[in-house]
Amino acid sequence: MKYLVLAIIIFLNVNCHAQNPCEFSSDVNDSIGSYKNTKDYLIYERNFAGNSAYIYFSLALTDGLPTLNAQFIQKSKDFIKANCFDKNSRAYLQLDNGKIVTLLHINQEDCGTTVRTGEGFNNRILQGIFLFTKDAFEELKSSPVSLMRIKYTTETIDYVIKSQVISEMDGKTYQPDSYFINTIHCLDN
Repeated sequence: MKYLVLAIIIFLNVNCHAQNPCEFSSDVNDSIGSYKNTKDYLIYERNFAGNSAYIYFSLALTDGLPTLNAQFIQKSKDFIKANCFDKNSRAYLQLDNGKIVTLLHINQEDCGTTVRTGEGFNNRILQGIFLFTKDAFEELKSSPVSLMRIKYTTETIDYVIKSQVISEMDGKTYQPDSYFINTIHCLDN
């Protein structure tokens, strides 16, 4: 009986720690270089009083350089204030092990795009590309993320990263806190 219980525990432990298969939205190798990008993954969702906010992450590898692509989407019938990125923008990720990982924004100014829908909604879409440091890359492989702080050009906003989100938009279940643990291996060559 002891061996049966031990075998079940080992089996469950191996299954829980197995890496997820990599799904790419782009995987290109040509004479100019190489580029691969994982599919967008929901990290943050907030719906309150007719206002919605979504953050999606994807990981990219461009000629061997790993980056985090972040897409910020806001939807409201009211005016949406612009948040911008510049060379001083940062993404700070607080890990469950107490460490803080800093990702640097590329040297490109961007305030996003506003799109008005036929239903009277304002949509603001902002894209950010953040660079990893070697230490950050390794830390993110081993510990879940609990908090994300984004330093925009004019303000800093904190986002609580949940262990599980059931999206109101598509009904799918996401595990944002373990996104890097489950996905970062896709950028290993």
